[in-house]
Amino acid sequence: MKSDVEELMPRLLPVETCGIETGEDFNLNEPPRNPQEYLRQVQLEASLCPDVVVAKIDPKKLRKKQTVNVSLTGCQAAPQGFSPSLKWQRQQVSNFSEIRRSISKHRLHWSGQALDDNVFMPKQDAEEQWKKFCLGENVYLNSPPTDPVTEDPGLDYVKGRWQYALLACLEKPLLPEAHSLIRQLARRSSEVRAKLEHQEDERLSPLNLMICLVARYFDQNDLADKED
Repeated sequence: MKSDVEELMPRLLPVETCGIETGEDFNLNEPPRNPQEYLRQVQLEASLCPDVVVAKIDPKKLRKKQTVNVSLTGCQAAPQGFSPSLKWQRQQVSNFSEIRRSISKHRLHWSGQALDDNVFMPKQDAEEQWKKFCLGENVYLNSPPTDPVTEDPGLDYVKGRWQYALLACLEKPLLPEAHSLIRQLARRSSEVRAKLEHQEDERLSPLNLMICLVARYFDQNDLADKED
């Protein structure tokens, strides 16, 4: 009859159990000589472990004050009347999808062709040169961005276009770093939006757009705006 442990964790390999119960001919201090002996030693080690292990906890340590860091992962709710409609959000996602398809076509077109001699493309890891390339040297020198996420989104038209272009070029599935960065971008956008005083503020639409694309297109649904 199978034990309760075997019912929960059935054996996946047909290994003979001869000698397992008594530990005959097995020395756990010596390396196994073949695969069969290795599996039998694993069985022996498992048989020596108790089915249930209870951790010993000192109650006095639990009474001490502890510091707990809470990380809020969602966006701040939009003020009343500042949240975009679902129809508007769907339209932005549709437009964004079309732009990404266009970018894919251009990538295929240029992949086998040389760039114009007048176009200087920075190397992949040349971060500062890419910022100059994307923003233009004049904008970069007058107000160099440290990071597209930490900059206030929607406050500068050129930087907003840069952020939009970066999102359009992100390839799926997202790398963990990219996933974290776009969520930061959406959260930061919601923080700036929450401080706006009136719906006619020209920053509202770009901020809503960043949140919409991160949430709706890149499937970060917990960050999505709901209709008022």
